[in-house]
Amino acid sequence: MSDMRIGGLASGMDIDGIVKDLMNAEKQPLNKMEQDKEWLTWQRDSYRDVNKQLKELDDMAFNMKLQSTFNSKTATSSSSAVSATANSSAGNGDYTLSVEQLATAAYNYSEEKITKDGSSFDPSASLSSQQNSFKNGLTLGETFSVTTYNEDGSKNTKSFEVTGDKSLNDVLSEISKSDLGVRAFYDKSADKVMLERTVTGNFNQDENEFLGAEIGFDGSASFLSTTLGIKNGDNSSGSWKLNEKGGQDAKFTYNNGLEISSKTNNYTLNGVNFTFNEVTNGNVKVNVTNNVDDAFDKIVKFVDKYNQIIEDLNGKVQEKKNRDYPPLTAEQKEDMEEKEIELWEEQAKSGMLRNDAAVSGALSKMRENWYTPVQTDGAFSMLSQIGITSSSNYRDGGKLIVDEDDLKNALRNDPDSVYQLFTGTEENPGIARRLETTIDSTVKSIEQKAGKATTLDNNFLLGRQIEDLDDEMDSFQDRLNQIEDRYWREFTAMEKAISQMNSQSAFIMQNFG
Repeated sequence: MSDMRIGGLASGMDIDGIVKDLMNAEKQPLNKMEQDKEWLTWQRDSYRDVNKQLKELDDMAFNMKLQSTFNSKTATSSSSAVSATANSSAGNGDYTLSVEQLATAAYNYSEEKITKDGSSFDPSASLSSQQNSFKNGLTLGETFSVTTYNEDGSKNTKSFEVTGDKSLNDVLSEISKSDLGVRAFYDKSADKVMLERTVTGNFNQDENEFLGAEIGFDGSASFLSTTLGIKNGDNSSGSWKLNEKGGQDAKFTYNNGLEISSKTNNYTLNGVNFTFNEVTNGNVKVNVTNNVDDAFDKIVKFVDKYNQIIEDLNGKVQEKKNRDYPPLTAEQKEDMEEKEIELWEEQAKSGMLRNDAAVSGALSKMRENWYTPVQTDGAFSMLSQIGITSSSNYRDGGKLIVDEDDLKNALRNDPDSVYQLFTGTEENPGIARRLETTIDSTVKSIEQKAGKATTLDNNFLLGRQIEDLDDEMDSFQDRLNQIEDRYWREFTAMEKAISQMNSQSAFIMQNFG
């Protein structure tokens, strides 16, 4: 604004107040646009909240298509020596077995203390500085190799170098970090080194290789056999005997006849995973039954989620708009307390989705998804046959009611038919598939109107409307600035004229004094 603003010096009028009142009247269309923008923003967020709820239901609908949801199994063992779990494919009934041997990991360790009595050996110090501490001496610069075996019979062999700049812990760490599947460490109180496999089982089936050891190494390598006192075998009795311990498979007998071995203490048979904790004293029985309670709880949670969503959405489409509480402008908020603003906006946000076609259509279609019969090969084609019915109270808007006894009986006697009722096929989709289709269609329709948090405003309807309002508001604000400048120019001219008239009047009075 290039002209100086003179505020009533000559006229004595409150020009600032007069211009402000005039501009308040001029700003009414801008205030309305600001309120419209706030309403569209609220509406956009409300639509997105609907989509969030529908996607949560969609995730649960996916789980309702899994057979494991309905055919959950419980496995009960007669002894703590054997524990078991069962997947949905496990056959019901008793499983009888006895465990003769547990799987163990192979290990080997120093036969005697490796350092001299009275020495202050430091396993983290360089070997060159600790060379005189070893009871059986230490040869630096030596290379040794360690071999382990895989289940398919293949070998893993790694070589390691003993140099003066490394510590004992460094060398053992190199072994542990390799892909040999061996842990190597030094225990100070025992003054010995331990080598142990990280997996259980007997993998080396050839006794001619390292006497059948799982952790094999060249006996001529003095670092392991002499310095650390770890040997593959002992020939003191005239024949070689393996020093290594453990490294055996689990052995058990199923149904008093079938002998089975396992590299680990876990074994899966006919959908039942057995875990061997101890050698058994005779037979152990594992009983597998349908886990009716687990399946029942999953279905009830799904129904509860659906009921919660339709209650909320029915409330949104039926809620009336409170026209006595329009959105507040920024100026109005400046004159109000935070709690007052919160209470006002609670009323102002009412009716944002009243009679919305997309939401109303989704509610109607979802009710149809639940109630329309499903063509399956199972015994059930309608929800009422498994104890799920619609509320008779019209105020509930189609909420579902679960009869616990009927649903549990259906799950106990024919879980596969319950599964088919919810899943169906591609040609004849079940309830869960239908709901997924309805939700997907509704979500896409709402996203065209309200977008997602990551969507650019110009890619959805409400976003474009908000952008258009922003442009209108910017243009209108420019116009208001021009109007305000004009008012000030006019009042300034008036002030100048009055000032000039006052000067002339004073001059005349002075001359005719």
